[in-house]
Amino acid sequence: MLNLHQELEEKFAKFLQVESCIVFGMGFATNSTNIPSLADKDCLILTDRHSHASAKSGIYLSGAKFDYFEHNDCNDLEKKICQAILNGNPNNNGKPWKKIIIIVEGVYSMEGTIVDLPRLIELKRKYKCYLYVDEAHSIGAVGPNGRGIVDYFGCNPSDVDLLMGTMTKSFAAAGGYLAGRKQLINHIRQYSLSNYAGSISAPIAQQIINTLSILSYKNPNEMIDTEGQQRIAQLLSNTHYMRDRLKHLGFIIAGHYDSPVIPIMIYIPAKIGSIVRMAVKNGLALVCAGYPATSLTTNRIRLCMTAQHSRETLDQAIQILSMIGDVHHIKYQRYDVL
Repeated sequence: MLNLHQELEEKFAKFLQVESCIVFGMGFATNSTNIPSLADKDCLILTDRHSHASAKSGIYLSGAKFDYFEHNDCNDLEKKICQAILNGNPNNNGKPWKKIIIIVEGVYSMEGTIVDLPRLIELKRKYKCYLYVDEAHSIGAVGPNGRGIVDYFGCNPSDVDLLMGTMTKSFAAAGGYLAGRKQLINHIRQYSLSNYAGSISAPIAQQIINTLSILSYKNPNEMIDTEGQQRIAQLLSNTHYMRDRLKHLGFIIAGHYDSPVIPIMIYIPAKIGSIVRMAVKNGLALVCAGYPATSLTTNRIRLCMTAQHSRETLDQAIQILSMIGDVHHIKYQRYDVL
């Protein structure tokens, strides 16, 4: 571990306003190799049905009993928590679970939905569960200071046991992190399977530190926004602009209005290949997602906004998307239901 890695961990902990942080060389592995260090066969993990594959992989590897609750449905989650407490561990003669861990995402990567964090914190406190939040698509992207979903709702970071995130999106780098109480992070340092994987290279670590410095900088004149605040505000403006324009054209747009992940619903899987080819032919690099990343009938185009998109660029993309929508008949809201 280089001094640069230690500096990165300290800066991340300060940025997230938590006691400690540990960084890893790969975002996917941050979930898949660390969740097993947090749970075993005497624990129960309750996770959102649309949680990322990396989290599901870590859950499977942990050997813990697990169950899914309906997407972003805290009422369904509460029912499952109550049933779990009432029935106990069926593999241990109904004795109480050692731990019940709730695993969710801040912004869901395929759905564009934003988790109801205040309600989750309420449930966590009420039933004495543990809360693990994957911020891969929310860190550096939502909240007035770019600190993610905790910042977005104005919650206390200490109310989330583990904050996980990746550096491949907002930080234009590579790797992942886990942040929370010092005692818990020290436990992960000792038992993490990620110790067998490569660490973040020095140039990439420096890139992340530079980004954190931009996001963290406080202007002595509070009336003037910092560069970081300007970028976050621009990202939100671009997100709203894109969502409004696409919806006006007749596309079915999924997700939360403030989410920079914007799914355009295609539904029909046979249209994916043709849509991608037409987009590339017209100069637009387009990501389409289908089964198994989505269910068989909820195929979609997935757009991800950045602060660097100019209105001219967005308008060009919208024009191409509009043409694609007309040719492939995916402007579903334009057609009257008979």
